[in-house]
Amino acid sequence: MANEIAQNGRYPHLACINTPDDLKNMPAEELSALADEIRASIIERVEENGGHLASNLGAVEMTLAIHRVFSSPHDHIIFDVGHQSYTHKLITGRREVFDTLRHGGGISGFPKRSESEHDAFGTGHSSTSLSAALGFAEADRLSGSDAYTVCVFGDGAFTGGMIHEALNNCRKDLRLVIILNENEMSISQNIGRLALSLSKLRSAKGYFKTKRATANFLQKIPLIGKPIFRGLLRAKIAVKDMLYGSNTFENLGLYYLGPVDGNDERAVEQLLTEAKASGQSCLIHLHTKKGKGYAPAEEHSDRYHALHPAGATHPDGHNFSEEMGAHLTKLAKKDGRICAITAAMTSGTGLSAFQAEHPTRFFDVGIAEPHAVTFAAGLAANGCRPVVAIYSSFLQRAYDNIVHDVALQNLPVVFCIDRAGLNAADGPTHHGIFDVAFLSEIPNISIYSPITNQALHSVLEEALASNTPTAIRYPNGYENADIKNAFYSVAATVSGRVRADYTASEAERLDAVIVTHGRITTEALKAKTMLKEQGKQVGILLLEQIKPYEKIAGEVASLLPKQSSRVLFLEEEIRAGGMGMMLSAALANYEVMQNKTVTIKALGEHFAIQTRNEPIWKSFGLDADAIVSDILS
Repeated sequence: MANEIAQNGRYPHLACINTPDDLKNMPAEELSALADEIRASIIERVEENGGHLASNLGAVEMTLAIHRVFSSPHDHIIFDVGHQSYTHKLITGRREVFDTLRHGGGISGFPKRSESEHDAFGTGHSSTSLSAALGFAEADRLSGSDAYTVCVFGDGAFTGGMIHEALNNCRKDLRLVIILNENEMSISQNIGRLALSLSKLRSAKGYFKTKRATANFLQKIPLIGKPIFRGLLRAKIAVKDMLYGSNTFENLGLYYLGPVDGNDERAVEQLLTEAKASGQSCLIHLHTKKGKGYAPAEEHSDRYHALHPAGATHPDGHNFSEEMGAHLTKLAKKDGRICAITAAMTSGTGLSAFQAEHPTRFFDVGIAEPHAVTFAAGLAANGCRPVVAIYSSFLQRAYDNIVHDVALQNLPVVFCIDRAGLNAADGPTHHGIFDVAFLSEIPNISIYSPITNQALHSVLEEALASNTPTAIRYPNGYENADIKNAFYSVAATVSGRVRADYTASEAERLDAVIVTHGRITTEALKAKTMLKEQGKQVGILLLEQIKPYEKIAGEVASLLPKQSSRVLFLEEEIRAGGMGMMLSAALANYEVMQNKTVTIKALGEHFAIQTRNEPIWKSFGLDADAIVSDILS
């Protein structure tokens, strides 16, 4: 049905929805058709723009039910991660700009407070929702507001420690409705075993009214009422535990409702209405079908979790993630100490092959980055060689563990930092622009930045042979032929882990030198060509290693020509504490740096948010044109 509507391009029901009030006024019998149209719209847009598909397709009916029962923005709706919020965006006034999804200057792929009053809390990373929701609910309690807070998280987020920390802090008397959307990702065997009869009792109409009335009646009986009530309560708990096992949520003081089919809008709406009427903090347990309404996504939800934009092409061979995973798998055959750890990103970090070939040495710890790092520290302290493969933006969540558990003890943990640098499509929550700065401040850790497969292999081997912590950062993508030809030819000049695209004789004719690392080296090469056309001779130094800065400064100094008048440091990370700032400081006392103008081109002290639909380096003044302008100024 969704595919047919998408092909016809007709959304008559969706066209009537401009606000949540329009949805509330829609006859119930039309909701199924609306859900089909929403799915068709999401499929059409994600296939064109890229984005999260399967999760959004499974959350349509649930989202419709939430907006029919609650009143956004008066009531607060908070989505964990936010990769299932497309339906929410479509029915809260953003339907007409939905074609700009994930474009620079368009609407975000995640909830964003500055985008709409209906986006109560910005998200993008996992497991943060319930802590934020508790903050909203407590603030409403303190102010006397009658607003409800609705928190939606999936079973993937349930593997994150923050969710459990927040559950442990839930106050019973809040206007808080927690929705656990289980879409067959991680927790079915853990909390999905409650008997159907208990679920029906919990969600039956009038259950809460009867329970409250019984409790009030018994507790008002003089002398014996309260003891009878406590006795019945203990008996109820004992019988339930004997027959069904313990329910963690009820043990935490939450009213547990479900599980029910989360793709049955009427059933979800009924449960939400019961939760709203309960006067208690509630947890509603839903089962949804990830990818619902689109057969390929239903059958292969992992492949359709997120899609690339239409027309996106990829070179042959492995991307950096796959290349790292393949080489690590090969090295692990020779060294039984090597272990691989990921935080719910096996495929994304290229570790699928390692998992298949070395299953006993592979650990997917769930969305638990702090645990992943300290777990790796424990492995290292007891003789293993752990490799933690993790996205740059997610490594931020484990900063104290890196400092306290790894670096302070100088343990040989290898961090393979994926998605380093700017990542345009997913926006500021997913840029990998802070890792160089925050790792630069930590003693004992070396930082590498390979940008070819050959360099990645070499660096990985060097890191695994080291007895100290190592970070290896690489971007999302493939090696670039221009970089490979410029810096890895037979004629390349090398000093340690620094490579020059000029010879010693050519160095004497250079007007300026660009010092850079990583993927943005392509912009440096373009700028060099443009400057040559204007009569300026420019050389480029490519860093395979960034830290220790004193070591790299010596290698850079040995390759810098004395007569060139300018050195420009180029990076796609934040300037404060980044490579340019740290390395230029380490170079300051070298004679070769005397009388040279130093420029640092990096991201400023602001979050990297695109306001225009253009190449991301151009958005932040890091493209070849900007480099040329700086060198000519």
